[in-house]
Amino acid sequence: MKIRSALIAAVAVSLASSAFAQAPVRTKRIASGLYLPTLVTHAPGDASRLFVVEKRGTIRIIDLTTSPPSLVPTNFLNIDPLVTGGTSLNDEQGLLGLAFHPNYAENGYFFVFYTAPANTVRRYKVSAKDPNVADPNSALTLLSITDPYTNHNGGNLAFGPDGYLYIGTGDGGSANDPQANSQNINSKLGKMLRIDPNVIGNSPAYYPVVGNPYAGAIPGDDDIVAIGLRNPWRWCFDRENGDLVIADVGQNAWEEVNWIPAGTMAGRNFGWRCTEGTACTGLTGCTCNGSTLTAPIRTYAHNTAGGYSITGGHVYRGCAYPELAGTYFYADYSTNNIWSLRYVNGAVVDFTLRNTQMQTSIDGFTCNQISSFGEDANGEIYVVDHGGTATGQIFKIIPATGEVTCVLPCPADLTGDRVVNAADLAGLLGAWDTPGADLDGNGTTDAGDLAAMLGAWGDCP
Repeated sequence: MKIRSALIAAVAVSLASSAFAQAPVRTKRIASGLYLPTLVTHAPGDASRLFVVEKRGTIRIIDLTTSPPSLVPTNFLNIDPLVTGGTSLNDEQGLLGLAFHPNYAENGYFFVFYTAPANTVRRYKVSAKDPNVADPNSALTLLSITDPYTNHNGGNLAFGPDGYLYIGTGDGGSANDPQANSQNINSKLGKMLRIDPNVIGNSPAYYPVVGNPYAGAIPGDDDIVAIGLRNPWRWCFDRENGDLVIADVGQNAWEEVNWIPAGTMAGRNFGWRCTEGTACTGLTGCTCNGSTLTAPIRTYAHNTAGGYSITGGHVYRGCAYPELAGTYFYADYSTNNIWSLRYVNGAVVDFTLRNTQMQTSIDGFTCNQISSFGEDANGEIYVVDHGGTATGQIFKIIPATGEVTCVLPCPADLTGDRVVNAADLAGLLGAWDTPGADLDGNGTTDAGDLAAMLGAWGDCP
């Protein structure tokens, strides 16, 4: 995956990167009639489907093989009876997160986050008979986190490049974190958690991660990897380099974007509740803008030019618009402002307001109340729109000139059959010590290329 993405990025770098990073985009509607959708995502390696999380407790499938894409009539999963607060546009409860196990094709496991009213993380399994239907009887509860208030639940889930499951939680709600959960290393609230769910069977439900900063320590919660978050509403891993980008919703003044280089998450403190953005709140718990805190890379104020509730997005790594490689898209739920930026060598560049390009789709539909962004298997980015209780929509970001169909390059596929297998391995070994199968660009075929091929083994996306 990293090799494919690097080749795509190289195309953009070889051009005038700043101009192309600001290249115009449009949106195109691919689904509508959804009930308060909160997330869109894909199963690993599955380019034929998207999975849409509806706040009320259902997961729907969009079939991408039809023209236009179509909603599968049957729910993939329906846990509506378990979910608290999933039918209201005006609260922050419901089914909020979905992540597929990296080995989903083999084990069928996926994970959800919902309010019940406790913040609950559960594992389910796809049914043995129908890949479009999950087995509701396969449920295993991993975490049940008591939450004192109904708001600030976070709820995003994603597997990191290290193979562990990351879970973003809010500070417990109300205002100003009255219980000081975000700085409390014994509380799972206001945190980024990291667990190892790679278990066989149901006991234990997961393993603690040894590299977490408080693992085995007293005081400290084994599952915490970082602290000081208020309400991380959507965050993502950059699929090329593993960087983590977190959008954290502010209190009364500032919204923020945090950018964490790959492998440096453990032990970070993002500063809430003593810091909102880079402003001091006067609240206790930490030293405002102290040297031990991680500062945001971008903030915006509470006003119409900015907004009042940030919605985090994704870093573009698709193939339809390689000039946008490395561009992060995000939005504000309240004002419907949409922005993009790139983060290069520790600096924000190519910051762009995208309202005129994205708020009205190329097919004439309005994209507003943006609740989330998501990716398909090829790295193309989608926008999730609440649009009212039962009129939620999914839009795809496309080039301004129109949608482009493309296939991600698969360098390890030396035979060109879209599968990395023994035939490709034979070709690599036959080219040893020559440039013939140089996958990592060092000028010769060697152990690095062998490792890259084994890492890409199987079907190409």
